[in-house]
Amino acid sequence: MRGFPTREQVNGIKERYPIGTVIELTADMEDDYNPIPKGMPGEVIGIDDIGTLHMKWQNGSGLGVVVGEDSFKVISKPEEQEIAEPKHEIGGMSL
Repeated sequence: MRGFPTREQVNGIKERYPIGTVIELTADMEDDYNPIPKGMPGEVIGIDDIGTLHMKWQNGSGLGVVVGEDSFKVISKPEEQEIAEPKHEIGGMSL
Protein backbone atom coordinates (compact mmCIF):
# COMPACT_ATOMS: atom_id res chain seq x y z
CA MET A 1 0.00 0.00 0.00
CA ARG A 2 1.52 3.32 -1.04
CA GLY A 3 0.94 6.36 1.15
CA PHE A 4 -1.73 6.47 3.80
CA PRO A 5 -4.93 4.44 3.38
CA THR A 6 -8.28 6.18 3.05
CA ARG A 7 -10.81 6.15 5.86
CA GLU A 8 -12.80 3.52 3.93
CA GLN A 9 -9.72 1.30 3.61
CA VAL A 10 -9.00 1.61 7.35
CA ASN A 11 -12.62 0.74 8.17
CA GLY A 12 -12.29 -2.33 5.92
CA ILE A 13 -9.13 -3.39 7.78
CA LYS A 14 -10.93 -3.00 11.12
CA GLU A 15 -13.79 -5.18 9.86
CA ARG A 16 -11.49 -7.89 8.46
CA TYR A 17 -9.14 -8.03 11.45
CA PRO A 18 -11.14 -7.16 14.60
CA ILE A 19 -9.45 -7.00 17.99
CA GLY A 20 -8.88 -10.56 19.17
CA THR A 21 -8.03 -11.91 15.70
CA VAL A 22 -5.07 -14.30 15.81
CA ILE A 23 -2.69 -14.19 12.84
CA GLU A 24 0.48 -16.05 11.87
CA LEU A 25 3.33 -14.58 9.87
CA THR A 26 3.93 -16.24 6.50
CA ALA A 27 7.26 -14.41 6.02
CA ASP A 28 9.86 -12.94 8.36
CA MET A 29 9.25 -9.38 9.57
CA GLU A 30 12.55 -7.56 9.31
CA ASP A 31 13.20 -5.07 12.08
CA ASP A 32 16.59 -3.82 13.23
CA TYR A 33 15.73 -4.16 16.91
CA ASN A 34 13.13 -6.89 17.09
CA PRO A 35 12.76 -9.13 14.02
CA ILE A 36 9.87 -11.59 14.09
CA PRO A 37 10.27 -14.95 12.35
CA LYS A 38 7.92 -16.60 9.90
CA GLY A 39 5.38 -18.80 11.69
CA MET A 40 5.10 -16.58 14.79
CA PRO A 41 1.48 -16.26 15.99
CA GLY A 42 0.10 -13.09 17.51
CA GLU A 43 -3.15 -11.44 18.54
CA VAL A 44 -4.52 -8.13 17.25
CA ILE A 45 -4.90 -5.84 20.28
CA GLY A 46 -5.73 -2.63 18.40
CA ILE A 47 -5.91 -0.90 15.03
CA ASP A 48 -4.86 2.70 14.60
CA ASP A 49 -6.16 5.40 12.26
CA ILE A 50 -3.76 4.43 9.48
CA GLY A 51 -4.73 0.75 9.61
CA THR A 52 -1.69 -0.64 11.43
CA LEU A 53 -2.53 -3.80 13.38
CA HIS A 54 -1.11 -3.44 16.88
CA MET A 55 -0.03 -6.86 18.02
CA LYS A 56 0.80 -9.01 21.01
CA TRP A 57 3.19 -11.59 19.55
CA GLN A 58 3.82 -14.93 21.23
CA ASN A 59 7.49 -13.94 21.69
CA GLY A 60 6.45 -10.82 23.65
CA SER A 61 7.04 -8.32 20.85
CA GLY A 62 4.59 -5.55 20.06
CA LEU A 63 5.77 -4.85 16.50
CA GLY A 64 2.82 -3.67 14.38
CA VAL A 65 1.65 -5.27 11.14
CA VAL A 66 1.03 -3.19 8.02
CA VAL A 67 -1.70 -4.80 5.91
CA GLY A 68 -0.51 -5.04 2.31
CA GLU A 69 3.17 -4.87 3.31
CA ASP A 70 3.62 -7.67 5.84
CA SER A 71 2.73 -11.28 4.98
CA PHE A 72 0.38 -13.16 7.30
CA LYS A 73 -2.65 -15.43 7.45
CA VAL A 74 -5.62 -15.42 9.81
CA ILE A 75 -5.67 -18.32 12.27
CA SER A 76 -8.86 -17.39 14.14
CA LYS A 77 -11.27 -14.54 14.74
CA PRO A 78 -13.16 -13.66 17.92
CA GLU A 79 -16.72 -14.88 18.26
CA GLU A 80 -19.36 -12.50 16.90
CA GLN A 81 -20.91 -12.09 20.36
CA GLU A 82 -17.57 -11.04 21.83
CA ILE A 83 -17.27 -8.33 19.15
CA ALA A 84 -20.83 -7.06 19.70
CA GLU A 85 -20.53 -6.99 23.49
CA PRO A 86 -17.06 -5.78 24.51
CA LYS A 87 -16.14 -6.36 28.13
CA HIS A 88 -14.82 -3.54 30.25
CA GLU A 89 -12.60 -4.44 33.16
CA ILE A 90 -11.42 -2.22 35.98
CA GLY A 91 -9.10 -3.66 38.58
CA GLY A 92 -10.06 -7.22 37.72
CA MET A 93 -13.80 -6.50 37.85
CA SER A 94 -15.91 -6.92 34.73
CA LEU A 95 -18.45 -4.20 34.03
